[in-house]
Amino acid sequence: MTESSALSAAPSAAGRDAVLKFYFGPMDCGKSTLALQLNYNHGRQGRRGLVLTKHDRSGGPKVTSRIGLGLEAIEVEDGLDLVALVTAHDRIDYLICDEACFYSVEQIEQLADLVDEHRVDVYAFGLASDFRSVMFPAAQRLFELADEVSRLQVEVLCWCGRPGQLNARVVGGVMARTGEQVVIGDTNASPVRYQVLCRRHHRAGDLGEPLRGL
Repeated sequence: MTESSALSAAPSAAGRDAVLKFYFGPMDCGKSTLALQLNYNHGRQGRRGLVLTKHDRSGGPKVTSRIGLGLEAIEVEDGLDLVALVTAHDRIDYLICDEACFYSVEQIEQLADLVDEHRVDVYAFGLASDFRSVMFPAAQRLFELADEVSRLQVEVLCWCGRPGQLNARVVGGVMARTGEQVVIGDTNASPVRYQVLCRRHHRAGDLGEPLRGL
């Protein structure tokens, strides 16, 4: 695992191999914000890229961050062939793949193909594990295939003040232990919401007194 910066100047493709990088962390750690910044930095260097997402919190084909930034994106449907998508363009230098944890394993393999066979840099962002603390299949494959894996360094806190590591699904004010792996929600007071907890309180199902009423 590396902690190299995603915000450095975009490298030239000449004389180097393309890379597959995976940036992961819990909710609120700035994954989408960093994805948008990285796209901006590479675009300023004259590189051509595509921005992809799946199940963004906005409900649309966008990459949005909780601090108010956003950008139109291509929605990665279940059957979308990412190699065909990219090779249909005259030139693509890089991909920004937000919410990559929700892609299919086959699509992660396609991202690796784009890196190895087409010299396209791929920057993937997403959660590592679901509300049960079980790794998403796509995230697991990214851990296995990526040239670099980095935990984002923006600190997210549990209600107790410890570092937040895991995402809890809260239904009717109670932490859920079973259910579909993917249910889209946010961190607000909706019927299904998510809350970042430390390992201790995720295992105990303790949401903390200040948030129990949500």
